[in-house]
Amino acid sequence: MTSPYIEQILKARVYEVAVESPLEEAPRLSRRLDNRILLKREDLQPVFSFKLRGAYNRIARLSDSAARRGVVCASAGNHAQGVALAARKRGITAVVVMPQTTPRIKLQAVMDLGGEVVLHGDDYDAACEHALQLARERNLVFVHPFDDPDVIAGQGTIAVELIRQTGGNLDALFVPVGGGGLIAGIAVYVKYLYPSIRIIGVEPEDAAGMYESLKAGRRVTLERVGIFADGVAVKRVGEETFELCRRHVDEIVLLDNDEICAAIQDVFEDTRSIVEPAGALAVAGLKKVVVREGWRGKRLAAITSGANINFDRLRHVAERADLGGEREALLAVTIPEHRGSFRHFCEVLGRRSITEFNYRYESEAAAQVFVSFGLAHGREEKDSVALALRAAGYSVTDMSDNEMAKLHVRYMVGGRARGIRDELLYRFEFPERPGALLKFLDAVGSRWNISLFHYRNQGADYGRVLAGIQVPPAERAEFLQHLNDLHYAFAEETGNPAYRMFLGA
Repeated sequence: MTSPYIEQILKARVYEVAVESPLEEAPRLSRRLDNRILLKREDLQPVFSFKLRGAYNRIARLSDSAARRGVVCASAGNHAQGVALAARKRGITAVVVMPQTTPRIKLQAVMDLGGEVVLHGDDYDAACEHALQLARERNLVFVHPFDDPDVIAGQGTIAVELIRQTGGNLDALFVPVGGGGLIAGIAVYVKYLYPSIRIIGVEPEDAAGMYESLKAGRRVTLERVGIFADGVAVKRVGEETFELCRRHVDEIVLLDNDEICAAIQDVFEDTRSIVEPAGALAVAGLKKVVVREGWRGKRLAAITSGANINFDRLRHVAERADLGGEREALLAVTIPEHRGSFRHFCEVLGRRSITEFNYRYESEAAAQVFVSFGLAHGREEKDSVALALRAAGYSVTDMSDNEMAKLHVRYMVGGRARGIRDELLYRFEFPERPGALLKFLDAVGSRWNISLFHYRNQGADYGRVLAGIQVPPAERAEFLQHLNDLHYAFAEETGNPAYRMFLGA
């Protein structure tokens, strides 16, 4: 029997505000994965998200008497913008309840569209309860972000475009999942026409509502959800969306935040656009399944669902993208504390691209070093480096998957050294190229003991190092002459109050 959704999707009113989003090749990702990767660019909608489709279809189909009452919704941001724009188009009022954790860029966007913003709660579910209360108190029409047939049908128009753009020539389609409205609308239409196309949903590990519900055979409520991918941070999926996903979705894949960050970088490198974490979910899931299944030569599509990301969040994304893409390794290494040991350690690492070095003298016996370096060949290369370091007599602990180490400890290595003598502190700059760090250590650290070292590759033309060096007073004139002969830019920081308060003896 034909699903009633097919007719609803084909008759959905979305193009008075939405555009048919392009389906673009991802050439770099395609070459790397040896599959043809296509991106359905919903991040290019007028509100930078697919949510406009469902929201407008719902509001456009309201009767005149219902519309005059005004509408209310709850949203982490993207549905809110869709509702605000749709309400403005129809000339009615819109009240938008948003979690207090909503990114500022999404708050401002809703206000710019004329929506009345109410901040309530720490997550979508708390905001939703308050929106329902406002609907009762103010006699407003509640516009659900996902569990509504008109909203589902509006999102399903993406599938109509996708099938037309590909002719149905797809092996698998990857879709981000929050409450389930997007994947439900897409899956019901695609499976009706092309049941052989695999529909694969993608969720964060810390917001796996649909995954857990499908596994249990019933809707479950998560105790808490992570908010990094705030666009899909939903504790309980929709009743209608759950039923549609149970019938039409082949699989749900889970991802950690580092994998999402790596996918944001992948999308940027192919499109020069920056999607939000939820917007990169489908690409991250695609990568994971390709590796898991060993796919080659497949035609695969992913929905890039939104691009509403706060600029300051890019710091975190950039830090974690290389780890998530297995392009960087983070190791903790114990080295003996004697002159030349630091340089020898770097020799064992070889001419790899060092991305960070954290070291502080601890005692005369041994020192702990945090080092991260770029990987050209993923986990295999990381394991071979660890093996080489152990063969050279070093104790090595892989911290690449240690959340506390990645989030906090790598930035906290340091402190006051016990019994340190004759330490001077300098900032250095040197041209950033392969082998530059080892050359720097050859020049600076061959005669005097390095007692503190911090370096982080920032992707600039010049590397910046903070180094503590033990120089007896009788040798300081010679040391200064040595620095001048190196022609590195440097500045002494021994008198800096930050050094005196947190790092000095």
